[in-house]
Amino acid sequence: MAINLGIHTGQQDCTYEELRRVWRLADSSGFYWVSTWDHFYENPTVDGKGDCFEGISIMTALAAETENVRVGSLVFGMGYRHPAVLAKAAVTIDHVSNGRLELGVGAGWYELEHDAFGITFPPVGTRMDILEEGVQIIKSMLNNDITNFHGKHFQLTDANCFPRPVQTPPRVWVGGRGERRTLRIAARYADGWNAPYISPDEYAHKIEVLEEWCDKEGRDSSEIARTINVGFWMGATETEAKQERERFQAQYGRQSEERGGGMLFGTVPEAIERIGQYADAGAQGLNIALRAPFNWDALLAFAEQVLPAFK
Repeated sequence: MAINLGIHTGQQDCTYEELRRVWRLADSSGFYWVSTWDHFYENPTVDGKGDCFEGISIMTALAAETENVRVGSLVFGMGYRHPAVLAKAAVTIDHVSNGRLELGVGAGWYELEHDAFGITFPPVGTRMDILEEGVQIIKSMLNNDITNFHGKHFQLTDANCFPRPVQTPPRVWVGGRGERRTLRIAARYADGWNAPYISPDEYAHKIEVLEEWCDKEGRDSSEIARTINVGFWMGATETEAKQERERFQAQYGRQSEERGGGMLFGTVPEAIERIGQYADAGAQGLNIALRAPFNWDALLAFAEQVLPAFK
């Protein structure tokens, strides 16, 4: 059973050298994808003082540090990333990566980081409107030399996008699980859709909703790539797997039961079985989401024993 496997590096509570080590391992081991996130604070937040590298600059470093993997973002928050400026940054990253960019965007949800940085955090309906306008602008910037757009939240007049991307054009991903707006926006505009941290059964349901929106929008649903992020709490041994589950429960506390369905627990056989369930549910790609401290033994076991099972 073939499925593209990737790594999603939440760049928090770790050093830059540790990130480089993960990226290099992925690039040399046959992973398809490596992505970064876009937060100002660690998540889950402990005291707001944890290290967390900025999203665009760290994604550029990822592009420069690798040669083979797709270079992704899951996802840039449209509420604090002007879409035209983000498109320009994305084209730069596409050149740095020699055409490996995968640009993911979302509506944003983390109110703390908006408040702390003095960025308006409007109601969810408004955030979705901002996302929908932003996706249209980004798609235009990546596809056209000049973009004009006059919406409620963004206005562009003769905005250029030179140099052109290496790809013709890069894929734009919409991230999120909301069935009324997020999946509709994905059906209208996205080249790829990613959902984080849900079980295979729930993921299969979300795909059904996405396909229903595609039917209503007159879109061929096969044009949209579909991936899932799962938390990586696998162990290289039974003892280590138990320790990782305990670490997950300690980190997420009351949320651990709710989030557990979207996590990868156990050892290699359990990981292979679980990934197969996501593939059966319709996922074309699966990214293991890492949180520091990184479990290097488990990551190597995944690369050496799980990855080949899905080639």
